[in-house]
Amino acid sequence: MTPRPEVTGFYEARTGSVQYVVADPVTKACVIIDPVLDYDEKSGATATIEADRLLAFVAERGYRLDQILDTHPHADHFSAADYLKRQTGAPIAIGAKVTKVQALWNGFYNRDLAADGSQWDRLYDEGDTFMVGEIPARVMFSPGHTMASVSYVIGDAAFIHDTIFMPDTGTARADFPGGSARVLWHSIQEILALPDATRLFTGHDYRQGGRAAAWESTVAEQRATNIHLSKHPGEADFVAVREARDATLPMPKLILHALQVNTNAGRLPEREANGTRYLKIPLDLFRTVWE
Repeated sequence: MTPRPEVTGFYEARTGSVQYVVADPVTKACVIIDPVLDYDEKSGATATIEADRLLAFVAERGYRLDQILDTHPHADHFSAADYLKRQTGAPIAIGAKVTKVQALWNGFYNRDLAADGSQWDRLYDEGDTFMVGEIPARVMFSPGHTMASVSYVIGDAAFIHDTIFMPDTGTARADFPGGSARVLWHSIQEILALPDATRLFTGHDYRQGGRAAAWESTVAEQRATNIHLSKHPGEADFVAVREARDATLPMPKLILHALQVNTNAGRLPEREANGTRYLKIPLDLFRTVWE
């Protein structure tokens, strides 16, 4: 029988992000996946409200934090990986192809950040394995949304980030630099090839139609009812629909803020001589959908 980890999702309403604490109920070992560092783009203020909520939950449950995992360099929120590492000493990890994203965004930001992934303690390749206590876990490359995206399959649960959303919402966009709707389709097929009962935990939920936030489904549910995958199961049809949809979407409001932080493992820019940190925002880099 496939081991069943305890999965607790924490919904961050400002960005529609879902953070996860995934634990082995026997040994109490756990990992945190896709933690959010609070950021208010209007004021430029940062905070650790969400990350501290995760730490409080881990302490309350008596869990032992073994790793902090990001699925990809996020475009819509800051990663709290670095903060959590500094608080706990737990190592941070991401997919090995983050180096490609670093190199790409170094060009956009005109910076010399090391593009070798050295900002993380572990870089996971396709098929790499690790343990969450006594529960086996493996890494699946899931590019398309970004070049570096990975999914983590932990026991009977898969953490599939920005690939498939809840069935009433469809699939993730693939028009970011380095993204590809065609590549995303193939990544989704690998996820749908997991056993039907596999629990799927998505990285975002936008509360379709005003419903309550939700983030858990199964492979069988997604295959049968996902509004993009059930209606457009073939590669060519899916790619056409996904690309047409993406062409209508504005860029995420935090993409230019977040990528300079998240390609550096969630580290904020160093303080300058006056003691203040600054973000660098390139102008006229991307197209927009004017409202």
